[in-house]
Amino acid sequence: MNDFPQVILKSGKDEAVKRFHPWIFSGAIKKIHGEPQDGDNVEVYSNREEFLGIGHYQDSSITVRVFSFEKIKPDFEFWKSKLQAAYEYRKKIGLIDNPETNVYRLAHAEGDGLPGLIIDYYNGTLVMQAHSVGMHLIREQLAGVLKEIYGERLQAIYYKSSETLPKSSKIEAVDGYLFGKQGLNEISEYGNKFLVDWEKGQKTGFFIDQRENRKLIEKYAKDKIVLNTFSYTGGFSIYALKAGATEVHSVDSSKKALDLTEKNIEINHIDPQKHKSFQLDAIDFLKDIDGKYDLIILDPPAFAKHQSAKYNALQGYKRINLEAIKQVKKGGFIFTFSCSQVIDKHLFFSTVVSAAILSGRKVKIIHQLSQPADHPVNAFHPEGEYLKGLVLFVE
Repeated sequence: MNDFPQVILKSGKDEAVKRFHPWIFSGAIKKIHGEPQDGDNVEVYSNREEFLGIGHYQDSSITVRVFSFEKIKPDFEFWKSKLQAAYEYRKKIGLIDNPETNVYRLAHAEGDGLPGLIIDYYNGTLVMQAHSVGMHLIREQLAGVLKEIYGERLQAIYYKSSETLPKSSKIEAVDGYLFGKQGLNEISEYGNKFLVDWEKGQKTGFFIDQRENRKLIEKYAKDKIVLNTFSYTGGFSIYALKAGATEVHSVDSSKKALDLTEKNIEINHIDPQKHKSFQLDAIDFLKDIDGKYDLIILDPPAFAKHQSAKYNALQGYKRINLEAIKQVKKGGFIFTFSCSQVIDKHLFFSTVVSAAILSGRKVKIIHQLSQPADHPVNAFHPEGEYLKGLVLFVE
C-alpha cells in the first residue's frame, strides 16, 4: 500500500508499541531502510518483520510518533476520520454547540491518536499548534479537513507553531491564518466571558485545561479575599469574583496579560473596586502576604519541560507551596498546580506534602485535580496526564 522507509526495532524493544504506546525511542531502533527526513511517514516493524504501525519520523530521542497501528494510507480521508472522531467525542461530552461554553480542545495529541497536534476551538476560530515536523508539513491538509467538519460555523484557522516545533528540526514555522482572519475574540466558559488573544497570548491563547478547576473554585471563593498568582488573563479571578469573593488580587509579570484581565473584569460587569492587578514576580509577591488571604491560587507555568530541569523544578514547587502554606489565613484554602509533564502526580503530591511538613501547620488535602475531559489521557500513553492539582485546607 505504502512505499515508506521502514524502521526496524531491536529484539525485545517492540513490547511497548505492541501495547499501543505511540512513541518509538531512538535507542529501540536496530536499523532503518531508506533515508527518511524529519516529518516523513515511516512504517515500524519488529525484528521479526511484523508490522507494528505507521508514524512521523523525527531525528531526535523520540524518533517516531505512531498515528496508526494498522496499515493505512495517511491521506485526506484518513486525517478526516481521525479529526471527525475527535469532534464526535467532544459532542458526546457536551462541548459542541454548548450555549454556556464555546471554547474547548478539539485535538489533544496522543490523547486523540494525533501525536504532535493540538487544536483548540475559540467561538468560531480554531488555533492549530504542531509539536512535530510531521504535523507541520500537513497543516494545509488538516485545515481542509477542519473546514469540511465545521462548515459555515468556522470563521478562521490560526496556525501557531513558531515556538513549538523541535529546535533540532531547523524548520522555521511562521504563525498566521490558514483560513479566514479574526482578531481578539470573546469566548464564554460556563457563562463567564473572556477575551482571547491567540496571536500574541501564551499557548494557544487561553488555558482551556483549567476549566473544571476554575469552576470548582466557585465553591470556596464566596466572602473570601483571594490571591491569584501567575494569573495570566484572570481566569480564576473572574470565577472567584462572580462567585462572591469580597476582594481578588491578580499577580502576573506580564502587563499585556493584566491589561486583558482588566478588560475581562469589565465585560463580566464586575465591580472594579473588588479587584486589583499587580505586575510583579509572583514568587517575590508570595514572600510578604502573611495572613492576608483566605484563598491562594498557585498556577505557575511549567517549571520543567525536560528531565534535566526536574530537580530545580521540584525545588521551585516546594518553595512557592511552602510560602503559601505558611502565610495563608488560618482556615484558608490553597489551589496548587503543576503542568510540568516530567513531574508526575505522585512526585507533585510528595513535594507539596514536603512543603506542608516544613511549614509546621496542619494541612488537609481535600481535592486531587487533573485536566478536563477534552484533554483525554490515552490509556496506553500515561505521559499525557500532565496537569496535576491539589486543593489544601490549612488549619
